[in-house]
This record gives sequence, C-alpha cells and structure tokens, in this order.
Amino acid sequence: MAPPAAAAAEGVAPDPWVSVTPEGYYRFTAPQAVVHELVGGTPQVVELQGNIGPAGTWSDLAMDPSGTDYPTQVGILDPGLYYYQYTATFPDRTKKSFRNPDTPVTIASKPTWSTFFVPGPSVQWMADVPNGGAVTELTWQSPVSGDERTSLVWTPPGYDAEREEAYPVLHLLADTGQSADEWTELGRARQVLDNLAAEGDLTPMVVVMSQIGGSDPGADLLDGVAAATRDAYHVSQEDQALAGIGAGAQQALTVLRTDPGVFREVASFSGRLTGSISATTAREINEGTDRLRVYVGNVLDPAYNPTHDMLRALERAGVEHEFDGVDPDTGGTWDTWREGLRDFASRVFTDAGHGPREGHGPLDERYTAPATGSITTPHVDEDGIVTFETGTQFKDAKDVTVWANWAPNGAWFRVPMTKVGDRWRLQMGPLDGFYYYRYVVDGVDVKDPEDTVNTLTGVSPLFVPGETDRLLGDLPAEDRGNLEVLTYQSAVANEERKAYVWTPKGYDPDRAEPYPVLYLNHGGGQNYGDWVEVGRAPQILDHYIKDGAIVPMVVVMGNGNSPDFPAELMENLAPAARAEYNIADDAAGQAIAGLSMGAMNTLNTWLTRPGQFGWMGAFSGGLFFNTPQFDPAAVNAETRLARIYTGDKTDFTYQATMDLLDLLESNGIDHEFAGVTQGPHGFDVWSKNLIDLLPRLFRDPATTEGVELKAVVPEGQDGVLALSVAADSVTLDGPQNTGTALRFRGQLPAVTVVDSRSVSQAGVTGWAVTGQAYSFDSGSRLLDAKHLGWTPRVETPRAGIVAGDARATALTGGEGLVIPGRLASATPEGRLGTTTLGADLVLDVPVETMPGEYTGTLSLSLFPVD
Repeated sequence: MAPPAAAAAEGVAPDPWVSVTPEGYYRFTAPQAVVHELVGGTPQVVELQGNIGPAGTWSDLAMDPSGTDYPTQVGILDPGLYYYQYTATFPDRTKKSFRNPDTPVTIASKPTWSTFFVPGPSVQWMADVPNGGAVTELTWQSPVSGDERTSLVWTPPGYDAEREEAYPVLHLLADTGQSADEWTELGRARQVLDNLAAEGDLTPMVVVMSQIGGSDPGADLLDGVAAATRDAYHVSQEDQALAGIGAGAQQALTVLRTDPGVFREVASFSGRLTGSISATTAREINEGTDRLRVYVGNVLDPAYNPTHDMLRALERAGVEHEFDGVDPDTGGTWDTWREGLRDFASRVFTDAGHGPREGHGPLDERYTAPATGSITTPHVDEDGIVTFETGTQFKDAKDVTVWANWAPNGAWFRVPMTKVGDRWRLQMGPLDGFYYYRYVVDGVDVKDPEDTVNTLTGVSPLFVPGETDRLLGDLPAEDRGNLEVLTYQSAVANEERKAYVWTPKGYDPDRAEPYPVLYLNHGGGQNYGDWVEVGRAPQILDHYIKDGAIVPMVVVMGNGNSPDFPAELMENLAPAARAEYNIADDAAGQAIAGLSMGAMNTLNTWLTRPGQFGWMGAFSGGLFFNTPQFDPAAVNAETRLARIYTGDKTDFTYQATMDLLDLLESNGIDHEFAGVTQGPHGFDVWSKNLIDLLPRLFRDPATTEGVELKAVVPEGQDGVLALSVAADSVTLDGPQNTGTALRFRGQLPAVTVVDSRSVSQAGVTGWAVTGQAYSFDSGSRLLDAKHLGWTPRVETPRAGIVAGDARATALTGGEGLVIPGRLASATPEGRLGTTTLGADLVLDVPVETMPGEYTGTLSLSLFPVD
C-alpha cells in the first residue's frame, strides 16, 4: 500500500538546535557553553519543557549532558503544533527558562517559547496554504484608556476593497494573559482560515484578532477596534460576528447582552456568563442573533463548570443557543480553541447545522474533582482523567513532578504538580492503558509512599481502562490464575530466595501429564517482582487463558541476580519448582525467556545447556559481555522456537540484538526475529514481547502455521486434527480515505479444518482456530497489528460450529488482532468432518502513514479445547 507521506522534517521551526531523525524522532541539542552563558552558571539539570506529554500535557524531559551538549529526543510525534522551551534548574531549585538566542521570538506573550509543526493529513487543515489570505496589522486608539493598540487582520484571498458588497467581519478576542498575536502564533488562525477558504468552506470575510479590556471592554470593541476596522477595510456594519476565548468569551457574551443585534453570530470558547438575563433581553437576543454557539473542553478546562452554569442560565432565560458538546480529548488549550475556530468560522454567515460535532458529549452536570486529602493513590474517573495527590510528607518541597512512561512510545516524561495546601496535586488526561510512575521531589526519585501493595519495585502501577492494553487489566477474581511465592534455598547465592509462580485457572496438581513451564526472567537492577508489579505478566496470562489463546502453563519468575545464572536456575530454582508444582522437566515442556540482562541470562542458559529448553524468547538483550562456547547442532536438536525481540533505535540494546542475530545466523542456529517493537528499553516493549511470545509456546507445529497474509499448512489426514489454508498470500485492496483513516480490505483465504480423530483420540474435546497478527513492516517503518481487524464466518455451517466475534481495528475503537482472536470453534458434537472458515479483513491505518509496501503476518493456530 502507498498512502501519502507525513513529511516530518518540513515542520521543524527555525531552531538550529532541533533536527529530525529518519525514523521521525525530534532531537534537541543545546550546546553546554551557550546554555551556561544564557542562564549565568552551570545548572544541576537542563530540561526540555513543552506540550509533549499525553493529551498535550505540559511535560519535562531531561537533557542529560553528553560531550559538549545537552541532548534529548522525543517521538514519534503525532501530527500537530508543539510549543516548547528549555529550562535550567539550579541546586537551590530555582529555574530559568530560555530559548535558542539565535531564533526570533515566536510567541509574543511567552518570549521563551518556540514552536514546531509536525505536518500530516490529519492536520492538513492547519498547515500552510500557498497563495492564501493576507495578515496585516491594524493600529487603533482605545476610547477607554487612550492607549494605542494593535490588532491583526486576515483578509481572504482575492480581497477587493472596491467590490460593491462589503465583506462580513468576524472579530476574535483574546483571553487575559494572551495577546492578539496568539490567534496566529498558537491558534494558527491564518492557516485555519486559508484552508477553509481553499476548500470552499468559508464565506469570504475579514477576520480581526484583538485584545480588549479596561473598565469598558464593550466600548473598546464597538467604538475602538470595530470602528477602526470599518475605516480601514471594506467591511459590513450589519454582517458582524464575534467570538472569544476565556475572558474574551466573557466580553463577547457581555456585548451580546448589552448590545443585542450588533453581532449576528457569537461564540464562546471556554467562557463564562456573568449576571442574569431578563426576559426582555432574552427576546432581544433571539430577535437579533442568528447563532449563539458554546464551546468547551473536557473537565480539565477551567471553564467546564462555568460553561455548565451558562448553558443552564441560557435555558432558563429562554435564549436560543447551540452547544458544540464537550471536547473529550483536550481541556482549556489551543488544541480545543483551534478546532473551535475551525468549526465556528465554517458556520458563520451560512445556514450550517446547529448540532455538536461528532464525538462530542453532553454537559449535564458539574464536575467535582476528588477533594483534597480524599485520595491516597491515583484516582481515575470514567473518562480517563487521572488525579494524583501526595500526602503531606512533601510539604516543604520546592517542586514535585510525576515521572512515568507516558511519553510517545513509552519514554519517561515528568509532569509538574501544583502545591495545594500541604499537598502536591496533578490532574491530567484523558489517559488510556497501563503506566508505571514515581514522584521526583526536588530532583530526587521517590516511590509513591502511599503505595503499600507493590513493595518489590521502585515504581507504582497505574492502569486506566480504555481502548488499549486490554490484556494488562485485572480480570475478576474468579477468572484469575493463582499467584504464589515459592521460597527455596540457593546454594549458588548461599541464601534463601523467593520466586513468583503463576498457575492457570483450573490448575490440577494431580493430573497425569505435567504442565509445561516458562521460566521468565527480569532485567538488571530488577528482581523477581518486576514481571508481576510492572510487566503485568499475571494479567496477560489470565486474559490469554480466559480467551483460550495459549496452552495452559505454569510460569516461574525467579531472582536472576546471580554470578552463575545457569547454575542458579538449573540446580536450585527449577528443582525447587518441580518439587512444589506439577511441571515438565524436558525440552518439549520447558521454555525460558527474559528481558535485557534476563535476555542475556536466557541466551547463555539456552546455548550452554542444550536439550533443556525447547522454547526461548530474548527481549532487548544480547550476549553483552562474552560469547559462551556452544554446540549449534545440539542447540538446534531440541529447540522448537527461538524468537528474538528488540525495541527501536532508542533501545540502547538495539545494536546488541543486531549483533546477536548475526551470531545466530553465522553459527547456523535456527531462530526467528520478531522485528522491531516500537519503543525504548522498557516494559512497554517487553510486555508486548511477552504478549507475542506466549501464544507461540508449547504449540504442536502440525497445528500452528504462520500466514504472511500467506499460510501453507499440511493437508489433513485420517486420525488427525489438521488445518489448511487455500492461498499463500493476500493483497489488501485500497486505500479508501475515510477521513480519519486509510482503509484496506481483503478476504482471508479459505481455512479448512479436518477433524478425523476418534473418540479415544479426542476424548471430550472440540477445537478452536485463532488468529493473531504481527506488525506490518515496510523495511523502514512499522504498522502495529492493532490496525488489522476481521469479521469471521463459517462457510459450511452446522450445529456445534460457531464463528468468532468480529475484531474492530484500533482506529475504530477496537484492539485489532494484536492479541489472538477466535476465527471459529467447534463443540465435541460438531467437531467431526471438514469445516471451511473465512473472514473479511480490514486494515485501518492513520492517514499520515508513510508510503511503502507493508508486509505482515497473520498466524492461524488450531488446537483442541474442552
């Protein structure tokens, strides 16, 4: 497929400290000498600060010194407008913000801020347009203060000061603390209006951007800027519209009430209404106003409750109005107001519809945040808004931040907290998914002291239910496996040690066949609790067992901090686990996997103890310090699967993994490379790796085959349960641009299941076929498997055969096939014979996806089920 490109490099602001990598990461490099001169000394910390956090939250990213510079990078960024500054913090916690001195002031009211724009089709409506309208300055005298003021005026392409009909005029008012320039600097009003004009969605009009105030803002507007506009531009006195942000919105609503009919259309962006409206005034407003439209962000918008009160007041007074609905994605920010401007400008002086935009919600009640002192751990509301609050133990701190893996691709950003009484508080969001965090108090990392549950690691978990990371959420107690602590004596470490052991729901210690076992290893600086408290291994396993997507197994998570890991595992931990649990001790029934240092230990054990482990997974790790002696033939003889994983180039072990692949290839060791998991060296990557690995373990290769949107599986034979696929590849048709995605469609080749097992062979089992997609790779970019969905069907229906549920793509609110989905299942009564299955495939990718030919794999697995 070849969708249009998102040319990230074009969006870089004229800041020579900023560059863009080929992968799309934005790299910031500030020379240390220049920084020290700017701030007057050597700071303790230098940080990049900006709206780079989740949901556009203002966040801090450390710029650790390296060589002669302070570098850092962030990405891959969603298309949009970003604003940022550099900030130095000194040992006494005083701070000084600055910009690159070789760049002009970008934002008049915030002289240390700079901006850059990441283009892409999803934000084309705010990109530069060739031959657009003109922006000029209008100087006018305030009739209230007598000061000289300056407004910005946008005139449409082809503006004709001599045309017979005067142009309608829209006045835009700034908020307190803003300048009129912010409408163009952060609101991108020029680009918004130019794009609307180019698309034919804008009535040709003049747009005036101002800041008014003083003791009589109405006079400033009506007798000042509006009169000056009529003197300088060919605009109508009858066809006038008015909108404002915050205090500017309040000023607009006041003029609506005091001078009804002067402005035909009025909009409030995050505003409030002061005073009451009489029946007479309401009647005059309705008679003289064609449209009153109200906009607001989510509960983090300071105007959320005032907007609720305004709507109720308008209803009580009988004032006709439109409500655009609550923008669920942003609060009182330029992201909210910019989209509001686009919507309102396209409606003014037209008969456009009056309802809310798609996806915006009602505002039926006021929002009440958790009361100060009422929460001890993060509070998550139903819309994904998270409230953090510390205890009083940090009351004397000068600054406190929440540090978590919520930056793009799982990087760690610090989000500043605000002091409220003796506590520190932060509200942010909406968030979605699993995070882990700690506090940073005056520059010192501190685990949340209120977290008394997770005691083995230096971070605390935060799970926000939503559309992503379903496998990381807790299941009800009745659907969970059992998590126990195994205590054993280590002769290698000469101490008593502990390990976590997870057993699946329905685990039977007395069943005749021992359970296969996975030994799952942590990384450097970690312990046996990390896969439980941070990696969410029990939750992933519980979900997979409930979904019927993995072979029931026992998972042992031990202490990998050992001078001789293979001996510790094979001579101490494994025998202790076998003594307590009904688990296998042969290669076919034993798997080993680990992350980072745990991957190194895993690889060493697998290579030097051939015949012990038939299944191996290495996450973000290689043979860092030395390469052990091993026998490739002996390793291959008993290995069913060896799968290698890595994060992207921000993972510091990336090159070690590439070297490992070369080593395995040069020695002829059979292995698979799972491709790059987008993200750095962290549990965002490793949990995804575990999710990918688990369904592959302990599978009968005769009933599991990869489909590269291709599948070649042996034909069925008498007395077996087998699966075959009619074609070896699928080419998806498209794309169709849906406005929010590029959509490709296709058909899964006919999947045939033959079950000729006798009753003595099958017992009381039926069967199920599941499918799991893996990342689509173009050679330079990856598309996550969550973008692929399907709608299964049974082509040869009969009693006892049921198609699986449809899986929606991530861009349509689902989770795609990044985790296994059931194609179909058969009961013991319906299993016998030949069954043909199919599915409609759909691939939805972001409209700004880089062009190229992307190839992915859909793995189909057939297995017996009770």
